[in-house]
Amino acid sequence: MRFVVFITVPDEETGVKIARHLVEKKLAACINIIPISKSVYTWKGKVEEHPEFLLVVKTKEKVFDRLKEEVEKIHPYTVPEIIGFEIKKSAEKYANWWDEIIPD
Repeated sequence: MRFVVFITVPDEETGVKIARHLVEKKLAACINIIPISKSVYTWKGKVEEHPEFLLVVKTKEKVFDRLKEEVEKIHPYTVPEIIGFEIKKSAEKYANWWDEIIPD
């Protein structure tokens, strides 16, 4: 099953490091790195505001656990955001390419 995972990171350098790692290990077919002007969240009882980057990871559900483990090894956050979503539909040519990278 095709899956998309969102991962936030503190800076572009970290995003590229994680993206390259996941693609090289064939845990992701493609990763977009999107700047976020500001994230607002609660951490240790305090409201925080920081710029972040969002990784949009195209993967498969079957490798999600391995992907999560790899991200947790190298991510600088104590509690990294790693959220997965099932893809119900996509363009056929894109889906075929995705399946070539991470077969079922």
